[in-house]
Amino acid sequence: MTAPRLRFPPAPSGWLHVGGARTALYNWLAARGGDGTFVLRIEDTDAERSDDAAMRGMLDSLRWLGLTWDEGPDIGGPHGPYLQSARRPLHDAVVRRLQEAGQAYEAFETAEELEADRQRAQEQGRPPGYSGAHRDLTPEQRAAYRAEGREAVVRARTPDEGTIAFDDAVRGTVEVGWDQISDFVIARADGSPTYYLANTVDDLAQGITLIARGEDLLNATPRQLLLADWLLDDTGGHSLLDEALAETGLVPRPDVPRPTYAHLPIIVGEDRKKLGKRHGSVAVDEYRDQGYLPEVMCNFLALLGWSYDDRTERFTVPELIERFSLDRVGRNPALFDTDKLRALNGDRIKELGDTELADRLVPFLIAADALPSHPTPAQRALLEGLAPLVRERIQTLAEAPPLIAWAFADEVTLDERSVAKHLKGRAGEVLDRAAAVLSEVEPWQAETILAGLDELCTELGLGRGKVMQPVRVAVTGSQVSPPLPETLALLDRDVVVARVRAARAHVTEPAEGS
Repeated sequence: MTAPRLRFPPAPSGWLHVGGARTALYNWLAARGGDGTFVLRIEDTDAERSDDAAMRGMLDSLRWLGLTWDEGPDIGGPHGPYLQSARRPLHDAVVRRLQEAGQAYEAFETAEELEADRQRAQEQGRPPGYSGAHRDLTPEQRAAYRAEGREAVVRARTPDEGTIAFDDAVRGTVEVGWDQISDFVIARADGSPTYYLANTVDDLAQGITLIARGEDLLNATPRQLLLADWLLDDTGGHSLLDEALAETGLVPRPDVPRPTYAHLPIIVGEDRKKLGKRHGSVAVDEYRDQGYLPEVMCNFLALLGWSYDDRTERFTVPELIERFSLDRVGRNPALFDTDKLRALNGDRIKELGDTELADRLVPFLIAADALPSHPTPAQRALLEGLAPLVRERIQTLAEAPPLIAWAFADEVTLDERSVAKHLKGRAGEVLDRAAAVLSEVEPWQAETILAGLDELCTELGLGRGKVMQPVRVAVTGSQVSPPLPETLALLDRDVVVARVRAARAHVTEPAEGS
């Protein structure tokens, strides 16, 4: 059995969309589960839209997800180059041979002429595609058009009749009549190859055996299959693609079957329309910055169209590799349910040990300027102590810094709303007595701290909230924090007492007679 070769070929024109990440994940899982090869190819032939920074960002997002590749632009491989722009000589050689074989031809229509032809087709009830008017130009006609200063595109000559059918791993048998597919452009006027040509040539040349991609590209498949048949036809003893590879000095095509296809369902928002910016975050790096865990994103993305059974929703990455198969991918649109994503993330955070959770929180605390780029051992120990206190209170890692950043600060800044709400009335009396009580608590641990504050409640005749909240605001700067006694026990006693005393100056005293 041939080992599978799958690829992810993003265009480096922006951030990695979650839909693209889902496609990359499915290809990666199919490759890993079949002991195959995962290829990363950057399709950067559109010079105006391609951007090196965008490419690096996409690669970073893939690495964050753990979707490592076996061949790619940064690591090479036996079937490079892996930047499509560097494969231009091969594309040019293929286009030239298709023209020589009579399977492609130059067309010189202007944009205005093409638009007029489309309007006539609409008026006459014909399909809106190209009419084929320049299919059979004579050399003299082509020369005349060039003399006018016109530039030609190269179009593939589609069959005049019949149908084309293929088996799709998701959609079953797909059949399309050639009367619905007009001659299509394979090379632009500037000579650059279109997606149809470059993508097909590179998939065949690199030995890709399975192409899993979004259903928005389903209409491209008949065109690409036509090109593949032409390129691989070896009735003359060697194929057109073999000749082009030899001419350009690239290695021969691997001895594998022509690729099969799987067209994945679209991803939609809650309004059931295709997922876009109007639905909120759609870039992988946004979810990374919000504190989602990469293994949870993989779990969630896998569920956008695929299911193992009717009840299991939580998978580790090794479990996904073992259980994933394209034949369990559905055809219906997949809902991007952010509530489910948050719930999965919160559940996974609860499973992390103290050390691992602390490790994952460090970058977010550094980004919040709560920790230096290289935390000290004491800071790491404090963070590990705080980890179990925040674990149950966050669903994303980015929610932790507002709860615990104060613990690493030399001085705490008091939140104005918290001060106005809790540092008033008898709060001055509470803070005075709390400073005295906390100075004497022995040993300095959560149980004895709680006992001391409870005694203070009894002494002052106040409920816990009236005592705990002023102390919480004084020490943390906010009315929201992890459990107070456990948190205070992690801090140096002198720091706690100093903050309680300093907060006394912020108390609004009750008016006389009130």
